[in-house]
Amino acid sequence: MENSKKIKLYIADSENDNILNYFSKKDEYEVVGSSQNGQDVIKDVEALKPDFLITEVMLSGMDGFMVLENLKKQMKEMPKVIFISNLSHSGFISKAIKEGASYFMVKPIIPENLEERIKDLLSDNNEKEIKNEKQLDEKISNIFISIGIPAHIKGYQFLREAVKLAVEEPEIIGSITKKLYPTIAEKFETSSSKVERGMRHAIEVAWNRGKIENINSLFGLKIYSSNEKPTNGELIALIADKMLMEG
Repeated sequence: MENSKKIKLYIADSENDNILNYFSKKDEYEVVGSSQNGQDVIKDVEALKPDFLITEVMLSGMDGFMVLENLKKQMKEMPKVIFISNLSHSGFISKAIKEGASYFMVKPIIPENLEERIKDLLSDNNEKEIKNEKQLDEKISNIFISIGIPAHIKGYQFLREAVKLAVEEPEIIGSITKKLYPTIAEKFETSSSKVERGMRHAIEVAWNRGKIENINSLFGLKIYSSNEKPTNGELIALIADKMLMEG
């Protein structure tokens, strides 16, 4: 997996030599930390932001369930959590899944099996991301068609990318010239000024087509008239806000 981002693992288990040795020899993985103390696990995971937390139920200081509960309160983006334990009681397994764990594996752990579970979760995650991006693309395209922005002009592509960026990172609207335009320009191998002009041209085309009522009905308000056009930033922010409100 050369030139690819390594999958970061954190191991919270007292009997972890077998797992550590296995994943340390794999180029596609990086074991970023290890501890059997629950409070240390919380601090480390917050700081190191691993992709996966592989944790025992029984840790010193606090158990794995409490660790997971604390991390959910303190982290915006949680790692995938795989519980491993000698305790195979159905109550532990159901509690782990209820608390947000992705898997519960009973010891002894065969590292190859653990790796298969990690790959399964990565595959599921990638499929969800692709599906979500496709749905977002379709929603944005429908809005652009409705308000009269034709798909064949460059500004259409620039605006679509801008809305997607604003959905992912709403604060980017506050840095439209310093961050938004340059990010889009880099993706399309052009300049920030051409991105800005392309967007402005797309908005002018839409207004010239006279579909103002579609824009106003789309947002549920009489925002614009035929004599006033939104700026690039205003239109991007309006559409991105609509996407976020619709989930």
